[in-house]
Amino acid sequence: MKKLLHILILGIIAFSVTACRHSAKESETLTNTLQPVNTDEITKDVFTDTYGDQMEVAINNSKNTITVHLDGKTYELKKSEDLPEYTASNAEYQYSNIRGNITFLKKNVDMVLFHHSNEKQKPSSTKMAAY
Repeated sequence: MKKLLHILILGIIAFSVTACRHSAKESETLTNTLQPVNTDEITKDVFTDTYGDQMEVAINNSKNTITVHLDGKTYELKKSEDLPEYTASNAEYQYSNIRGNITFLKKNVDMVLFHHSNEKQKPSSTKMAAY
């Protein structure tokens, strides 16, 4: 009876040692499955026009795409290499940033949906020289 008890205890110890080794190998495989880090170069800007409307622009330089958020709608555009400065378009819409003048328009009806200009208007000089 004592031999049976010793064999049973040794069997339990051997089983627990084997079980502990098995779970350690699983944790190693879980730590090796990390998700790749997104390395896209994205630039985000918010522009305001003279009417107070805001347009959010996210430019992905890695994929040459642009995302425009205007009036609760989202537009996905692709950069055009043949047009000047930074211009992106799709079948219906066109975005351009030429020397700080931001324009977003609907192509098929030539309607400007948004226009922003970086240039500050200089006050005109109305002072005349007094003699």
